Amino acid sequence: MSAEKCLAKGSAAPGPVPKDYIRVYSMRFCPFAQRARLVLKAKGIKYETINIHLKEKPEWYLKKNPLGQVPTLETPAGEVIYESPITCEYLDEVYPEKKLLPSSPFAKAQQKMMLEHFSKVIPYFYKIPTGRKNGEDVSGLEADLKEKFAKLNAYLVNKKTKFFGGDSITMIDYMMWPWFERAEAYQFKQFLDGTPELKKWTELMLQDSAVKAIMFSPDAHKAFFKTFLDGNPDFDYGL
Repeated sequence: MSAEKCLAKGSAAPGPVPKDYIRVYSMRFCPFAQRARLVLKAKGIKYETINIHLKEKPEWYLKKNPLGQVPTLETPAGEVIYESPITCEYLDEVYPEKKLLPSSPFAKAQQKMMLEHFSKVIPYFYKIPTGRKNGEDVSGLEADLKEKFAKLNAYLVNKKTKFFGGDSITMIDYMMWPWFERAEAYQFKQFLDGTPELKKWTELMLQDSAVKAIMFSPDAHKAFFKTFLDGNPDFDYGL
């Protein structure tokens, strides 16, 4: 896996994807792209990374993914797959070793429903820091986020398992993790004090080899996020 600087408008398109590899177009600090990278790492898939400048996207990249977002996968056959839940499910189907999604249709549906619930939590990770930066009263938003954390905590309590899909890490844990990795940097870590099972889940996730392999320190997240909030994200921070 390379830690290359991101490619921007005017850059040359990369060549074909090497045989037996898959390519992920990413951005080092993007939590959505991190989902795909976690799955690639957890499943032991051989992959290469091309980082994209998300403010000045290369023309060739928009031809591959007209939405211009990350992650995007590309195969040696030139097949292109994008949108984080779709890329992760694709990887789990194409590389059947170490399945991350359950085989039972109901259990799989449960994970997708949980992902829908979690998608309603994500905006708070941005609304609250933006509000704080602008000097707004964010106490109402903070109360809402604490309530959402409490619901996630209750889910673990009722399920009586360490992780959201059972007693080992499955797809749903990797889909949710990137935002919790940023909890300290975004100043939400204290909210976990009221949700002991959820806090325990974050501590267990930190022990996972895939999580450890691609995570950034809270300081790195904090430094990047400051540039993001200032409107001039430094996608190559630390390189």
